[in-house]
Formats: sequence, structure tokens, C-alpha cells
Amino acid sequence: MSIEEMEGTTYGPFVYRTDPEKVAEYTTLVGGTEAVPRSLAGALLFVVTPHLLSDPRAGESTRSVIHGDQAFTWHAPIPSGAALDVSGTVRRVRGRGEVFFTSFDLEVALDGAPLVTGASTFLMSAGSTTGGSEERPEPDPNEGHVDVVDGTVSDAASIVGRFGASRSDLVRYAGASRDWNPIHWDHAAAVAAGLPGIVVHGLFQSGWVTEAAVRLGLEPSSAKFRYRRPLPAGTKAELSAVAKEGSTVMELADSDGPYLTATFE
Repeated sequence: MSIEEMEGTTYGPFVYRTDPEKVAEYTTLVGGTEAVPRSLAGALLFVVTPHLLSDPRAGESTRSVIHGDQAFTWHAPIPSGAALDVSGTVRRVRGRGEVFFTSFDLEVALDGAPLVTGASTFLMSAGSTTGGSEERPEPDPNEGHVDVVDGTVSDAASIVGRFGASRSDLVRYAGASRDWNPIHWDHAAAVAAGLPGIVVHGLFQSGWVTEAAVRLGLEPSSAKFRYRRPLPAGTKAELSAVAKEGSTVMELADSDGPYLTATFE
């Protein structure tokens, strides 16, 4: 068996119910204002991703999994109290050295009509996918939480928010989203994957940025996220936004450069 044999495999459909109480746990973490926030797409992705990662054909390649980039398209609002059909398909697996770049497509439907589609790239390896980093001390479980959004979007880049997550936030997000990749809550597992310590889920960051865009008055129908470097737990980053022709570009960064770049249309 080999990971390349997974190409063309579809997992699901599986049923995800947008129970108001369950959705509220997620909404609180990402700062959503809608009954069912757009960024719930991240939790819907992890209805099927665990089936990809537990496929025996992936073998040892799931020891280190990093989210490289992500795209979502919202075809209709996600309703509350509905039973959604969620499936995922491995579109392509390509190896580069010891790392496998796995393209994974998401489909979410209600009564046969599409609600959300997505495209993910996961970097999977039996060793390190990051090249190794100097280990940081484990952060205090409650240190680092901040989520402040203000400002407006214009054609000049401006700071519109500040974000960060504590270790406790990451465990709560893992429970709300089902993304239990240990690099986000287990210090030893993160270091073994070549990271300096536990890091914030890429989709958690995407949730912050998406909901910040909504609170700033945007109504995106699609978004593309690129995860440029890991955001350590307890680290605060600033969110900037600039309006361009037909789109808005937002960036989560600090003085050393961007962690995430997002384009909303």
C-alpha cells in the first residue's frame, strides 16, 4: 500500500447537524456574529479530514501533517438546525522528497444542493515537514488570548484587528472543530514535527480573519488562505486589510512577517 493509491478516494457523505448549541461553541471562539458563521466551513472540513488521516494507505505519512493552503466557496448560507451531507475527495497526491502534498476537496450539501465547497493542501510526512525550529518553552495554558477588531477597510492597508490564542483556546477549538492534530495541543508532538512548540490551527486563524471580515461589513462568497509560517500559541499578531479591485486582501502578521494571507471575493 502507498499514499499515492489514495488518489480519487471519496470519504462520506457523513451527516453534520448544525445544532445551535454545538455551533455556538465554535462561534464564540472565532468571534462570529451570525447564527451559523461562514467560518464553520473549517469545522465541516474536519468532519471528513480525520478519515483521510486514518486511511491505512497513508501509513507513517500522517505523523507530521501541516495545512499548506485552503480555499472555501459559500454557495448559500449555512442554515441552523439542519442535517448537512459532508464528503471529501483526494484529488491528487504528489511526493517531494519525504513530504507528500495531498490535495483534498470538500463538498457540503443540503438536500442535494451545494452549500460549501473547499480545496485543501496538506503536507504529510513520516518526519518533519518544517525543517526543524529551535524549541520554545511551553506557554502558560491561559497566556496569549486576544481578539480585538476595529477599523475599516479601504484602498490603503490598515490594521483592523489583533489576534492570538492561548493553549486553552487551542484545546477548546480542537473540541469545537474536531481538529485534534496533536501539534496544536501537545508540546512534544509539535517539537517532534519540527516545530518550536504548539502552534495555532491554520483554520482557527482563518476563522478569526473570516469573521473579522464579516464584522467589517464584507459579505464574501469565496476565500483563499495561505498559511505562510506557524503561529505559536501565546503569540499576538496584527490583522491588516486593503481593498483591491473586486477583492479584499487581509494579512495576519507581526514584525517578522506574515503568518496568514487571505483573499476574499
